[in-house]
This record gives sequence, C-alpha cells and structure tokens, in this order.
Amino acid sequence: MLGDVGDWFLTQQERGNPATRLDDVHPPGVAWSEGNLVRPLVHGSTYFSELFDRIEATREGDLVLFTDWQGDADEQLTGRPGSEVVDVLGRADERGVDVRGLVWRSHTSAIGFNSDENLRLGRALQRRGAEAILDMRVRTGGSHHQKCVVIRHRDDPSRDIAYVGGIDLCHSRRDDRDHGGDPQAQDNLAEEYGDTPPWHDIQAAITGPAVYDVETVFRERWEDPTTLSRSPVILLRDRLRGLDTTPDPLPEQQPPPPPVPGGTHAVQLLRTYPNLRHGRDYDFARGGERSVARGYTKAVERARRLIYVEDQYLWGDHVGNVFSDALRNHPDLHVIVVVPLHPDVEGFSRTAQLVGRRRAMLDMQRAAPDRVAVYGIENHAGTPIYVHAKTCLIDDTWASIGSDNFNRRSWTHDSELSAVVVDTAGDYARSLRLELAAEHLDRSPDDAMADCVEATDMFAAYAASAAALDDWYAAGRQGPRPPGRLRRLSPPEVGPLTRLVARPFYQLVHDPDGRPKPLRRADQF
Repeated sequence: MLGDVGDWFLTQQERGNPATRLDDVHPPGVAWSEGNLVRPLVHGSTYFSELFDRIEATREGDLVLFTDWQGDADEQLTGRPGSEVVDVLGRADERGVDVRGLVWRSHTSAIGFNSDENLRLGRALQRRGAEAILDMRVRTGGSHHQKCVVIRHRDDPSRDIAYVGGIDLCHSRRDDRDHGGDPQAQDNLAEEYGDTPPWHDIQAAITGPAVYDVETVFRERWEDPTTLSRSPVILLRDRLRGLDTTPDPLPEQQPPPPPVPGGTHAVQLLRTYPNLRHGRDYDFARGGERSVARGYTKAVERARRLIYVEDQYLWGDHVGNVFSDALRNHPDLHVIVVVPLHPDVEGFSRTAQLVGRRRAMLDMQRAAPDRVAVYGIENHAGTPIYVHAKTCLIDDTWASIGSDNFNRRSWTHDSELSAVVVDTAGDYARSLRLELAAEHLDRSPDDAMADCVEATDMFAAYAASAAALDDWYAAGRQGPRPPGRLRRLSPPEVGPLTRLVARPFYQLVHDPDGRPKPLRRADQF
C-alpha cells in the first residue's frame, strides 16, 4: 500500500498557500522532508518527562520556542518541585537560552476558558526574562490551538528536536497508561470525569530536517505584523500591566538539522489558519490555509483496509462525508474511532456537541453499518477517560499526530498543526496502532498482538472486548471485570425539536466555518 510518498502527501500546490515559506527549503513541488525519525510519545507523563530532560540540558546560545493553547505556570513536568513549567523555562532563559513562547490569550475565564491561567503563565515567564507573548491574532470566536515545542542547539544540531501534538503545558495532561489522572487537575471538565480526570493524549517527537519546518511554523506566526489583538482596550491594559506586546526579532534561522542516520520517516506538516476577514490577514497565509482538511481528505480517499482514529471530537457534515464516501467507494474498508465517552461540557453546550457527533456517526453508519465502530474508553475504576488524542492512521502507511480534531472548526477556523509520517522502510504507523490497541485491550506492551495485525481482526477484537465489558455492566457487574477499556458508542439520541434548536448554536459556536466566502459557497477547502 505504500506506493510513492507523493501519492499520500500534498504537493506545494495542493497545500494551497503560496504565501508561506514553509516549503522553501524543499525541492520544487515537494512539501515534506525526508531522513527524519519520529517517536510517538503516548501519554502526557511520557512527554513531560522527556521535555523536562531536554530543556534542562539546554545551554547558553540554544533556542527554545513553544506554542500553547492553555498553559499553567505551576504544572509539574515530572511531579516533583522544581519541575514547574515556569521554573523549567525560566531557568533555561537564565542560563542564556533564548526562550520564546506564543500563548493564546484565550476568551474570558468567566465562560469557562483559560484567560486567567494563560495570562498568569505569560506574566510569570516575562518576569523570569523569557519572552512569552499573549497572541489573539485569531478569527472572531477562534483560538490558537497549536501545541509545539522546538529546541535547537547552537553547537550540536544533531540534538535538535521538535514536539508536535495535542498536549498543552497545563493541568490534567500528566497522566499515564494506568489513567489515574494528573494530580494537578483542571476543574472545568464534566462531572463524569471526576476530580482528577483520566486523560489520554499523544505527542510526536521529531528529529531530523523536519525540525526546521516546525521552527518555520513558529517563526511565521512570531514575525507576522498583524496586531496581537484587535481590541485597543486589551492592548492598553496589557501595556499598563507591563506586558510585552511587541515580539522582539528572532535570531537568524539556522539550516535544517542533518538527516538522522537510518531515519526512514518522511514528514509533512499540515496546518489550519482561518480567513481573518476585515482586511486583517496573516502575511504567511493570505485567506488562510486548510492543508489539514486537504491532507486528510487526500489520505482518506486512498484508504482501502483500515482507518483508525483517536480524537477529541467527531463532528458534523464534512467529517462524516469524508469517511462515508470512502466507505461507499471501497467495500473492504473498515473504520474504528475512539472518542470521549461523554463531552467535556454540560448543559446546552453538551446537547449541541451531541448533535454534531450524531450527524457524523449516522453518516458513516448509513454508508457501512457493519464496517464502522465508535468507542469510548474507561479506566479500571470505571471512570471515563477523556480522549484528547488527535491521531489518524490509514492502512498502516499514513500516520498523523497533531492538534487538529475531526471537525469543521479544526479544518477551517482555528490555528492547528499536525505532523504526518509516511515510513519509507519501516512500520511506524502499524507499531503505533498496535501500541494503542494493546492499551485499550488491557494487554501489556510486550504482549503479542497477532489478532490485531489485519484490519478485520482488529475490528473484531475491539468489538469482542467492548461487548464483554458492556455485558458485564448489563449483568450488574457480577464476577471479575473483563479485561479491556473499550465501551461501544451509538449515535446519541437527540429528539428532532432539540436538534432543531441546538443546531444553530452548534454551527456558530462549537463548529464554525472559517473559510473565505467563495470556498464556503462551493463547499471546498
């Protein structure tokens, strides 16, 4: 199924953004790099522990860049005092490391967002000497959702590394395979997830030339002349607080790191930027960029055996149509999706989210009722695990880890970043799929996974595991709990009148459209 890498990746023209310099170092027409090594870091505790070690090892003249949707200054990367985010980054800057951060300013905490925490992180880092900018260069109602870290070393580019994925530097993310939750928990998740919500997430660790590409993504945002906020009140208030509102010039970008010996991973970065409107536009993305939507659509159209998805959301018409078209066109194709058992919000917002989930699930199940399965997961105590991972694995060939979810918001409206890997001589995608399957089926990492190698076998193994656990609950939890964490999900039951009332709220607030009007009218990306 591998074929040519170019069969799976977007070309520069297909990216659809002539304003970007992201692909300038690549050969003509090529929009990816080769000679990389990418390691999936499953769980926040795994990522945070490595990130702590990598930043602590930086020295004078090195460079640390990061973007964040939500940041908590006091989040401990290792669970020990002294590993707090602000201390780790602050110590690095005090050693002479150039530390720069782009933190989403956020909508107000009064409606459940993170403005207080993000402001606290930005101010704390600025007091320590690091330059952390609160960035609100977004479409109305939108966010900067990218989560990446880039570390470049002045004297040894072979040690350069970038992290891309779904894990923010904040509370609730430092969970592990047992899913007991991060002791430093956020307090605004739905009641079903308890006081320390179990959290499932993934970050990709990238070494090789693709590090340069991730750095370019950061630099384009940092250097964009668009005003940090459209609100003069916010800008004045920031200046009165002594906050830095003018990003200082970055040092000259060094050449790409050398290829990794034996590195067989071709890496393409996919992004979403909205059309900002009102005469405001990113210099590097005139009218926006929708390579996430384009890249996923191209890959899904090539799927023949198995699409495996773990995602925070699965919403709406576009997502359902992409999958349902592939299912209709390819009779051997199976789709497995793992999402949260319950939305992260309560009340009417939950109803609106369920309307979107219902639409996508029904679209897929109508196309192939026996070849689509959607699951949630729980820990051994029966507490739902919040699935925040954003990964898609297609035919054990195309593998994405990023910040983007399967919804219109992530494909058109918010800033997003995803790292896609095609392994030219290995089994990167299959290994990640089997690692995730082993966890959800309650097997040790060393267990044989022969019953999950083939698409139909894995489809059956998930179905059998979920059925056993569902039957155990239905029988009143008599006897030992069956192994496994999977619970089968059906399309949410939402009445016609409720759907009618909730749908406008869902479309405008939860899943808005950030495309320019001509593309919206043509329903294209």
